[in-house]
Amino acid sequence: MKFEGTSEYIATDDLQMAVNAAVILQRPLLIKGEPGTGKTMLAEQVAASLGKRLLQWHIKSTSKAQQGLYDYDAVSRLRDSQLGKAEVEDVRHYLKKGALWQAFESDEQVVLLIDEIDKADIEFPNDLLVELDKMAFSVYETGEVIRAKHRPIVIITSNNEKELPDAFLRRCFFHYIRFPDEATMQRILDVHFPQLKRDLARRALERFFELREIPGLKKKPSTSELVDWLKLLMADDISVEALAGDLRQAVPPLYGALVKNEQDVQLLQRLAFMTRRD
Repeated sequence: MKFEGTSEYIATDDLQMAVNAAVILQRPLLIKGEPGTGKTMLAEQVAASLGKRLLQWHIKSTSKAQQGLYDYDAVSRLRDSQLGKAEVEDVRHYLKKGALWQAFESDEQVVLLIDEIDKADIEFPNDLLVELDKMAFSVYETGEVIRAKHRPIVIITSNNEKELPDAFLRRCFFHYIRFPDEATMQRILDVHFPQLKRDLARRALERFFELREIPGLKKKPSTSELVDWLKLLMADDISVEALAGDLRQAVPPLYGALVKNEQDVQLLQRLAFMTRRD
């Protein structure tokens, strides 16, 4: 089976190639790209397309690699020993299986998402090298070795907030999701809004891409923000005429769905004011 996108997810040819190449090579697929370009959703859609279960491990700044394997609750075991509970003799009662353990012991191949790996400490990727390479790890408390019954399809996302170690990168198949061009974005909108009027879609896309090109913009709007903006435009029955002109003449209606900080709002307002004054 090959990944070819889904009815809910527009995958470009090079993205499809990257997913299928990673599956064939049995290597983790490292996905980078701007926030909002569908990196996390890719794993969901790969699982749906291939008919496989999805396991998700969302990384935080406090996450440790060990948590992906298992957690040992020594405090609960100590408390139970003081209470004289029988289960204290079996350490397995105090092991909480992480996403990798669950993926390794699955009777069928699963898709494993390690989301936003660059949020964690710089050593985090290195601490997973052996486990992702050998598809096995040891449980120190019991002495057993957990080996993958079926090598999972591993998809790792990164927002490029920090550099990843070379040793980790060597073990991955890499793909950068480029921001969609207008034609691809139109296909994405067709999926989300099949009833959207063509004139409104065209004018909204023009304003959206103009906004992304404004020099000095601190945060460019993403695909997800465009989708939210269009939902609001349709809900408020905004006319095509309200989107006429360019951003140098007026701030777009319901701009709060697109612009997410006060510096960018002030930039747009100053730009419109200076244009009108001239």
